[in-house]
Amino acid sequence: QQMEPLEAEWRRLQAENLNSLHQGYDWCQAWVQAYGRPLRIVEGRMSGRLAFILPLEIVRGRLFTKAQFIGAHHANLNTGLISPEFSSIATPEIMAAIAADLREQMTDADCIILGNMPAVWRSQTLPFSMLPHVENQNHAFQLDIKPTFVETLAQLSAKRRRKKYSVGHRRLEALGGYQHVIAETDDDKHAMLDLFFSQKSARLAEFGLPNTFACPKTRKFLHSTLTIPQDDTSFPLRMHALRMTGGDFAGEVPAVAGLSRKGDHLIVQFCSIGSGPTVEASPGELLFHLMVEMYNQQGVALFDFGIGDMPFKRAWCTHETIQVNVTLPLTSLGRLAAMKEETATRLKAMIKQNPAIYAFVQKLRTRVQAHPDGDEKGED
Repeated sequence: QQMEPLEAEWRRLQAENLNSLHQGYDWCQAWVQAYGRPLRIVEGRMSGRLAFILPLEIVRGRLFTKAQFIGAHHANLNTGLISPEFSSIATPEIMAAIAADLREQMTDADCIILGNMPAVWRSQTLPFSMLPHVENQNHAFQLDIKPTFVETLAQLSAKRRRKKYSVGHRRLEALGGYQHVIAETDDDKHAMLDLFFSQKSARLAEFGLPNTFACPKTRKFLHSTLTIPQDDTSFPLRMHALRMTGGDFAGEVPAVAGLSRKGDHLIVQFCSIGSGPTVEASPGELLFHLMVEMYNQQGVALFDFGIGDMPFKRAWCTHETIQVNVTLPLTSLGRLAAMKEETATRLKAMIKQNPAIYAFVQKLRTRVQAHPDGDEKGED
């Protein structure tokens, strides 16, 4: 199945404010070109008008074959593409009928897994989250952006945030000075992304943690998002960094971040810090302070720190968004797959609540992460 026949309608639907940028046409196309998995594009219509699109890819595991959102493992938030008209009439009964239709028509997968969907997104219940689901082990964290930066900080511990900024600023100035830079040329964009891969790999290895960016296909995908046409209110990936300007560390980059934006919603896709004396300045915190201040002036309403619980996110954020995984078995084998998926999600949540067990599991993941073909494993 191909994406191209639906491109015009797809782009119209993705423009709706509540639909995630991760289901955008260019984002999905970049992933498909990197991974080449079979596609199943589910479309729903009401009186001939497009009501929704579920852009799915087929992932074949050792025991089960599942259909999931395109690029699911590297998406911070999934909504599907939903029209406002459909969202306004969706009920659990209507969604159950749609699920029954999917069970009849999807013949090349054992189950459908719609992961990382907010149960409620920006005060609205998402139609597909009305289906049977289990809470995802990871939550997402967002900061409301107010009309001024002063008002935005006032929601937090403003005094503490300013102190952190001042301390980091003074320390980097003492080491030779720095600037907040945004990659502009193609060469700079790709070089900065490669620097992120290098910094992240070194940092994760230091702590014995698995590297989710190690897969060559994932790196190819992220590099390709840098070349997608963009403007200041819509960009699949934009690279930000702190760069030292003088002294012994001139030219070094203490911190890097990759951001995506769709309308008034901005998502932090990833971030990393370097090594050496500049780490003492907490350059990641300093970069986030500068980015929040910058986008506070550029029409962003929600600064999304993405999925995953980390202390710095809680320090910055005003919202914790619960995400869910919907599992729809399509075959008898799929019922076992759905049960396995739900059990695994609950087990992951339990493990994450125990730091000692979580650290042990992360070390095991590091050892078994490599796959013979360099791809990410299809999980069973």
